[in-house]
Amino acid sequence: MSQEIQQIKTIVADPTPLGLFGLAMVTLVASSQKLGITSGLSLVLPWAIFLGAFVQLIACFFDFKHNNTFGATAFGAYAFFWFGIALSWLIKMGIFGEVLSSQADTKQLGFAFVGYLIFSLFMTLGAVETNKVLLIIFLLIDLLFFGLIGDVFGWFHSAHTLAAYAELGIAFLSFYGSGAMLLNKHFGKLFLPIGKPLGIFK
Repeated sequence: MSQEIQQIKTIVADPTPLGLFGLAMVTLVASSQKLGITSGLSLVLPWAIFLGAFVQLIACFFDFKHNNTFGATAFGAYAFFWFGIALSWLIKMGIFGEVLSSQADTKQLGFAFVGYLIFSLFMTLGAVETNKVLLIIFLLIDLLFFGLIGDVFGWFHSAHTLAAYAELGIAFLSFYGSGAMLLNKHFGKLFLPIGKPLGIFK
């Protein structure tokens, strides 16, 4: 008796424009604090949690439905980065009590940044064969984590400034990437260029 296997494909929209919009918003708000334009983290937290974390997590889920391992892994990993960083800020601000706040060692965040830099370098290699906008975004993410690591461990004086401007660059490029991919899909043609893959590894 033969057994037939039926596969049902669920068609879902490309979540990349939404995910990039979330990344753009959170990095824009966070960079304003690093650059000294704004102060404190209280009103960075909502954007970190909802735009940096939840929006990218939604994009991650739908990229998995697209069978897009690269996009799903990227959005998922950075979503949980923003969950982690938001919780770390809350601990340092004393929201969970003085005991946790007093035991916060910023160098542990530095090691987390090292892990994310390693991850981002791998993702940068993948972005080489995606498009040029994403490649530049990932290069800026690499610079951001390098600056954050340098700032935490005191490697060089301008590390904080490097992180701040890299984060601002991520915001602007992510806004462009989100808009370009959205309009290209909406109009069914190349409306705004995002740059072809470099073709180095393929």
